[in-house]
Amino acid sequence: MINRTDVRDVRYNLENGAGSDAVHKNPQYAYAAAMLADDTGITGTGLAFTLGEGNDLVCRAAGFYADRLKGQDIEDLMQHFGQTFNALSNEQQFRWLGPHKGVVHLGLAAVTNACFDLWAKKRGVPLWKLLTNLTPEQIVNILDLSYLEDVLTRQEALDMLKEQAASAPSRRRIVETGYPGYDTSVGWFNYNDEQVRENCKRALDKGFKAMKLKVGAADPLRDVRRANIVRETVGSTVKVMLDANQQWTLPQAISVCRELKAMDPYWVEEPTHPDDVQAHVTLAKAVAPVRLAVGEHVPNRILFKNYLQAGCAGFIQVDAVRVGGVSEFITISLLCKKYGVPVVPHVGDMGQLHQHLVLFNHIAMGHEALFLEHIPHLKQHFVHPARVENGVYLTPQEPGSSCDLK
Repeated sequence: MINRTDVRDVRYNLENGAGSDAVHKNPQYAYAAAMLADDTGITGTGLAFTLGEGNDLVCRAAGFYADRLKGQDIEDLMQHFGQTFNALSNEQQFRWLGPHKGVVHLGLAAVTNACFDLWAKKRGVPLWKLLTNLTPEQIVNILDLSYLEDVLTRQEALDMLKEQAASAPSRRRIVETGYPGYDTSVGWFNYNDEQVRENCKRALDKGFKAMKLKVGAADPLRDVRRANIVRETVGSTVKVMLDANQQWTLPQAISVCRELKAMDPYWVEEPTHPDDVQAHVTLAKAVAPVRLAVGEHVPNRILFKNYLQAGCAGFIQVDAVRVGGVSEFITISLLCKKYGVPVVPHVGDMGQLHQHLVLFNHIAMGHEALFLEHIPHLKQHFVHPARVENGVYLTPQEPGSSCDLK
């Protein structure tokens, strides 16, 4: 039984321009870390990711949700977790503050993720193995499909998972080979041109075949110059992504993206306001064939549904420490599978949790094993940090979701 809960407000300062983008010039990486302990002494840890001030508010929300799980057995809880998630996300005391977004939804994410970590630890297996060993019925039971009935019914979700189950064994080989990564740290916004050039060379030496540059400068010529530096340094075969972190208005995005087309970006990420689906529709048409990547700041499955219905997202970057946690991540991944859009998570937790989830997406759903973002700046703070060698995430073997902090 869950008999003790705790939530920690954990913050880390980054140095020398790491983590900077067009909007967050001096970020402080922060976690609301929820802990659920049971009467056997096992503790599940779940994270929600923020950037400094306000993390204490997320912790308060997480504490509220965590207390509602006291006295429950984790195995019983997870058999129909979708129902629990629905009840908590619609809790009348907090729903006015959301619903399903902002501080309260981040708090729920931390607690949801702690539940999945505790579940995997109780079974003595890494989270990816627990999830991939679930039956289609068990998977659907951990999901909340409400507000999606117009595009994804429970029966359709079951049918999709059953269809993929037949070929899942062939995809399990990725557990041995590892999951490809891409390097985001080559081009933080505050890095000068020479740093960007040297970081690109270093990333190539480390085996990365894809990398990302932060754009969104007041002077668009800076973005164009830096993007061309990356392309010239890494060559034509390496995938180069550009990330504006919502900095541009729609007219600005159309103008700058047209200038950036020449360097052949693999995607342009968060080009404008994350709630403005119609702006992304307009932009996608204006800059085709360049594809847009969205999701870092999209908070729930309903907005992701709208993006998929609109057909403007080339890549979905759902983040399990931004939406309501692992269960909502899986729900959104199912939606993406139906619409044929790749899932390439934003890794607000430095890839710790998502290395498990992308393995599940690939094995159980048949999503393409494209690549997973790699950001190493908090590696030293984790008990079992993600291991990336030769540009590849090595499959974690320790029980749980790899989210325990030192």
